[in-house]
Amino acid sequence: MLGRLFSAAAIVMGLSMPTTAQTFPDRPITLIVPFAAGGPSDVLGRLIGQSMSATLGQSVLIENVGGAGGTTGAARTARAAADGYTLLIHHLALAAGATLYRNLSYDTLRDFEPIGLINQGPFVIVSKNGLETKTIAEFLDHVKKTGKGISFGTAGVGSGSHLCNMMLQAQLKVQFNEIPYRGTGPAMNDLVAGQLDALCDQTTNSIPQIQGGRIRAYAVTALQRVEQLPSLPTLHEAGLPNFEVTVWHALYAPRGTPAPVVQRLSAALETALKDPAILARFADLGTTAYPAGQRGPAEARAKLESEVAKWRQVITDSGFTPTN
Repeated sequence: MLGRLFSAAAIVMGLSMPTTAQTFPDRPITLIVPFAAGGPSDVLGRLIGQSMSATLGQSVLIENVGGAGGTTGAARTARAAADGYTLLIHHLALAAGATLYRNLSYDTLRDFEPIGLINQGPFVIVSKNGLETKTIAEFLDHVKKTGKGISFGTAGVGSGSHLCNMMLQAQLKVQFNEIPYRGTGPAMNDLVAGQLDALCDQTTNSIPQIQGGRIRAYAVTALQRVEQLPSLPTLHEAGLPNFEVTVWHALYAPRGTPAPVVQRLSAALETALKDPAILARFADLGTTAYPAGQRGPAEARAKLESEVAKWRQVITDSGFTPTN
């Protein structure tokens, strides 16, 4: 009798798993962007979300949950129900935050189900138009001489802009005045208004402002020049050997999200990343989709693990004291 009950239960469970995949989603999905509206993660989230909405047949609603270098939005996702209806788009700051913050309410490697990698691209060093420096050599010389007299924006401890600043200060052997924001969107607004001196920002956020003449650009943080900004040298060319900070974004669900749901979401993301319109938009923004065949859930998990280890070493070597 007991054996028949176990068999019946197994049959019910077996039948319910495909049903989960077949019926998901049956209501709107929330995509958490852990930075303020208008920043690069927000731009990418809206692009991806719109395409996934069409594929999944349900709206993907953007919720900006900024603060604490992206950890506030990550914590919100980790606490959400593991049903696929709350997702997170995040970048390298998710990996770095594991070392930069002492008291995270989540475990970076345990509490998320990676859905897939999205894109990769460099940062660009930019300043307000009112700064007197015209070239990267003049800018770096000005930074070294001015030190804390020059203000650099960040999206908070652990954000990509903060990590870029950290490496720049280490190579220049100088400290400057870092101004934290809830995202690089607000920081860019202040830069355009002339209330902030400089910013290390993703090309996805900076290129439109550079091309519009609203800010001044000096160099990119990749080892190769960026096609959309061919006149800008790399920091490696400018005399900072092997200086490279590359941003990458991935999509996550809370730990325990059923595998069929993760697979459904991953397939929708893959459809988005094959869309010529999205790829063209990525190109306009100076970023590229992660290579096909290298961006699924398993690859995204491996990338997160390797980046946690990488930034743990960088941050430890820098002497940075973890914050609460």
